[in-house]
Amino acid sequence: MAAYSSTHPDVPLETRVTSPVSTAGRIRVVVAKPGLDGHDRGAKVVARALRDAGMEVIYTGLHQTPEQIVETTIQEDADCVGLSVLSGAHMTLFARVMELLRERGAGDVVVFGGGIIPEDDIPELTKIGVAKVFTPGAATMEQIVDWVRENVGVPA
Repeated sequence: MAAYSSTHPDVPLETRVTSPVSTAGRIRVVVAKPGLDGHDRGAKVVARALRDAGMEVIYTGLHQTPEQIVETTIQEDADCVGLSVLSGAHMTLFARVMELLRERGAGDVVVFGGGIIPEDDIPELTKIGVAKVFTPGAATMEQIVDWVRENVGVPA
């Protein structure tokens, strides 16, 4: 049987990567693995780095649909979403997440991503609204944390 948080009774604790400090004024980040890709080590490393930097991180787990990711983003009132795709389906999945965020009135949510994404695809992802793409070896965890802080900011 899973343990549940008193502040989020419908979300098992093992899916939330948060530190024990108050969440007031902290950046809220959804880290998601869209599609059929089953490799989540990188997403978990990024989630932990963001958590350790004082952000509240909601990790959705594997095999999430764009609809599930956007629903979580809205329900959690997230400031940004980090998508991790290693399967090659990044163009379709990122585009669908962006489209759904706009449709749901959450177009102001900052979206960044990472994974096995060819350099040639990054300009198109930027064009559809993805704020940043981190490719393997291109950034340290400190650089990702700094980028999120600089581009998302601390909510009021």
